[in-house]
Parts: sequence; structure tokens; C-alpha cells
Amino acid sequence: MRRLIGITPLLVACLADSAGGQALTDRILAVREGTVRLSYEVREGICGDGESFIRDNSRGEDNITTFDDGNVRWSGKGSWRNRACVPGPARVAITKSDGEVTRLRLYVGGEWTGSSGNITDLGMISAPVAARALVSLANRAYNADKAIYAAIIADSAVVWPELLALAKDSRSRTPTRKQAVFWLSQAAGDEATKGLSELAEDDAEDREVRDQAVFALSQLDHNEGVPILIRIAKTNRDPKIRRKALFWLGQSDDPRALKLFEEILTKG
Repeated sequence: MRRLIGITPLLVACLADSAGGQALTDRILAVREGTVRLSYEVREGICGDGESFIRDNSRGEDNITTFDDGNVRWSGKGSWRNRACVPGPARVAITKSDGEVTRLRLYVGGEWTGSSGNITDLGMISAPVAARALVSLANRAYNADKAIYAAIIADSAVVWPELLALAKDSRSRTPTRKQAVFWLSQAAGDEATKGLSELAEDDAEDREVRDQAVFALSQLDHNEGVPILIRIAKTNRDPKIRRKALFWLGQSDDPRALKLFEEILTKG
């Protein structure tokens, strides 16, 4: 009997989540008309009122996300603090018309109301499986930001590899790629940071995507992106990208940035 080498429980789980995510995506895309509903658990610290806002308590009680019909907006207004905030589950409603995703709505907490029209309710889904399907759907939904955010808040989901692939996919729409880059900056570990660096320094990349990658590097915790920004500012062949890197270095209050400015001005 042959023994499989290098197959770990984590790898098995990731493969299962990937396969499950594709299967879920296929089920959603198979619906031609109507609304597809699904629910899943959210990660610790996420809560909402089931209707108008979602709070990420891990980032502070003022980290509020509110929604209009198609866009994600962030608000730090204290008026949200006194509202009831329920820790899940997340509920996603995906509207399909002629086979296309035309709308995606996201709620945390609350319950589904009303059942008129053509509704396909998939019930409670494994959170990592739902997250992978939502990233896949981001490329098909006009409000990609909401689909990606819905994936980010899923419990136990690791979606940065899919976000990185989406950010690098030149066939995808630029706004979608920019949203992927933004959320990479929020969830960046070493590998994701490497991916942001590659995007920012790739001369063949779309300019808006490169600009967003430079911004994302500036937002990493503990100024982890500063060394990369310094390298971009010193060596990148595109003067506009160098200026972007210098601008965000100037916002960092990092002594390494100050040293670079001194070096540049002294040489001048």
C-alpha cells in the first residue's frame, strides 16, 4: 500500500473548502432568475443589527460598515454605539436575472422575512466554503466590494490566496481588483505582503491597481510595508509610483522614512 507524503489535516481541509466553494458557486450560478439565499457563521467580534450595519469589534466599537444599494461605506459615528448588535449569522441574498448576478445584499443578525418571488434558500453553509464562493462571485457581481467583505467576515475562512489571485487577474474589472487589493492589506501576512509588493512593482500592471497596492502597503500594521515602500521610492522606474510611495511614507511617522527623505535631499 502506497503512503501519501505531505498530506496534512490543514491541507485536506483547504482542498475540501476549495471544492465545496466551487460546488456552491456552481449551485448559485445555476439559478437563472430570482434570489439565492445563504447563511453562515461569522468570525469572533463581528456583529450587526440584521438590517443596516455591521460592526467589527476587533477593530474597535466605532468600526462600523453600513450599506446603500451597491456600495460599502465606513462610518465612525458614535450614534451606532447604542444599537443592538447580534453576533451573526451572516445572511447573503444574491439576485439573479437572466443568469447574471445583478445584486448582492449582506446582513449580520436578524432573520429572513417574506418569501414572495422565486427564492432558492441554501440554508446554513460552512463559513469557509461560503467565503470561497463569495470571492468567486465578486468577479460577477457589480457590487464586488460587498461580496469580498462578506467573505472576509466568514468564520475560520482564509481567503487571501483567492484575493491575491483576483488582484492579479488582468481579465477582471479594475474596481474589483482594487477591492481585492484593499482587503489584502487588511488581512496581510507575509505571503500576502509579498503579493502586494509584486503588484506595486510590476510595470506591466494596470496603474490604478498599482496605486492601490502602494496604498495597501502603507496600511499594514506595525509599518510592515515601510521597507517595501522605501525600495519602491528608491528603485522603481515609474516616477508616479515613486511619488506615491514617498507620499505614503510621509504619512507613516517611521524613522526609516525620515532617513530616506534626508538621504534624497542631501544628494540633491
